[in-house]
Amino acid sequence: MASGTSRDVLGRGLWVLGRAIREQPRIFTVAVTGSVLFGLMVIASAFVVGRVVGDVVVPAIARGSVGAGVLALAAASLFGISLLRVVGIFGRRLGAGYMQFRLQAAYRRRVTRRYLDLPLSWHHRNATGTLLSNANSDVEAAWYPIAPLPFAVGTLVMLVGAIVSLFLTDWALALVGLAVFPALFALNVVYSRRMAPRQARAQRLRAEVSGIAHESFDGALVVKTMGREAQETARFASRAGELRDALISVGRLRGIFDPMLETLPSLGTLAVLVVGAVRLRQGAISVAELVSVAFLFTVLAFPVRAIGWVLAELPRSVAGWDRVRRVLDATGEMPYGDSVLDPAAPTPATLAFHDVHFGYEPAEAHRPGAEVLGAVSFTVPAGKTVALVGPTGAGKSTIASLAVRLVDPRAGTVTLDGVDVRDLTAASLASTIALVAQVPFVFDDTVRANITLDRPGIGDDEVWAALRLAEADGFVAALPDGLDTMVGERGTSLSGGQRQRLTLARALAGRPRLLVLDDATSAVDPRVEAAILAGLRAPTGGSGAAASILVVAYRRATIALADEVIYLEQGRVLARGTHLELLATVPGYADLVTAYEQAEHDREQPRTYDEVTPLTSGLEIEVDR
Repeated sequence: MASGTSRDVLGRGLWVLGRAIREQPRIFTVAVTGSVLFGLMVIASAFVVGRVVGDVVVPAIARGSVGAGVLALAAASLFGISLLRVVGIFGRRLGAGYMQFRLQAAYRRRVTRRYLDLPLSWHHRNATGTLLSNANSDVEAAWYPIAPLPFAVGTLVMLVGAIVSLFLTDWALALVGLAVFPALFALNVVYSRRMAPRQARAQRLRAEVSGIAHESFDGALVVKTMGREAQETARFASRAGELRDALISVGRLRGIFDPMLETLPSLGTLAVLVVGAVRLRQGAISVAELVSVAFLFTVLAFPVRAIGWVLAELPRSVAGWDRVRRVLDATGEMPYGDSVLDPAAPTPATLAFHDVHFGYEPAEAHRPGAEVLGAVSFTVPAGKTVALVGPTGAGKSTIASLAVRLVDPRAGTVTLDGVDVRDLTAASLASTIALVAQVPFVFDDTVRANITLDRPGIGDDEVWAALRLAEADGFVAALPDGLDTMVGERGTSLSGGQRQRLTLARALAGRPRLLVLDDATSAVDPRVEAAILAGLRAPTGGSGAAASILVVAYRRATIALADEVIYLEQGRVLARGTHLELLATVPGYADLVTAYEQAEHDREQPRTYDEVTPLTSGLEIEVDR
């Protein structure tokens, strides 16, 4: 099994290297040319040194003098060869580095692009830390052997040239070379076999450590408020310790094999000197030839290591590539169509659900195969406001996601102006409809950048108009630098309500013809929320017509502003009508809205030391607010 695993790693590793060469053939050619030039100059330098020692140094010692012309020629030869070696080294390193960094950059872009193409359901099944590792350390690992690869290819050429030179010099010395070089390759194969599982485990643990770290940092509020700092630290330390042990295991194996890889060429040099001395006494070779061969073995020790570096990194490369390919080969993306809606249309858009069914895959749901929506049909007429009301888990946020095509229905259709959203281009969909999500996300940038998102045609006048409509112009104007104020990571310098209004202004700045609000003003004061919704029903921007609005609502004041209310329970539409109609005819709706209103009223009322609140167990405790 181990041997099979080694052959599999070697085969897949060479396939990854072949892919790299196919993607960057010109740069690879430059790097290999430099490496081959370096290798040929190494062989040439060995024979030049041998000739200098045999034909210049030894006779000079015998005569007690040396001719200036001969000495100058020897120096010029060595200098010229050294200069060409420098050129080879420069070409090899520049080409290898350029090739490696280009591949890493290209595949980071491909992985990130793939992330954006895949649906949210795929992201829900993969931890954020793992995705970060795929785009960073896994991409680096996949192309790590590229740096020594041109050197290794040039070394192969150099080895062939060295062996040919050895046979041309003396068959006995050539046999020494034939014994040493295969031994080096065999040692590298054993090294690769032992290293493969260690590198794969280390790469997997890197992703797990990254995932735990991201989860702990992202959940810092929960960790601190629940007093779980020590437990989270211990959880991270445990996995980090596993990664440390895995990397130590990698380093220990390298510590065993590296001295062996260093020793073999030295033993080869020693064997050459022993055999060469015998052959010299027999008159089979000259002093110059013996010095050339010994010097050749000495200088070959370092280049031969390049082959070992490539083979040693193949297990890590294969592990990284497998994790990167898992992302690139992932299925489930939602292809867009070719239909286009006029972004400058003067009228709001009409949204319609036609017998829509939706359910999560078994791996994504708490209940295998759970259907979230069943036979949902309703329309948001142009310029009207429709509110979605229902208990938790009724499917309101799922409807919002379907409306903006974050997910696609299992059955039925969702249309904009009569066109199936699956037939629209991505640009047309984005310019027509805007979603303001339940949890606002703000980039670590300026207020202006968060609203414009570098979209063309949105200047400061449009930014301020959107801020006014979102009731956010007042607090933005009061910020130290106004639109140029940095809001911090995830908008940490802003309150929850301010972040919600900022994300609402971001959506409005694009002048959408349909606005989907998924409980987007829950952190806003009710009076401010009423002003926002009233403003949204008025003409927006410069379009001359109000956008159609689909709003997931909880507050009575919000619901009352809707032209129609859709009441949902367990993923089905149970009733529709105006707020007053449903309040009078649907007991479940009346109970839910009344409960929402009472909860809101209770939160707004000041508490006293004499108040008591009943617990679910029937006991009572005093509330100190």
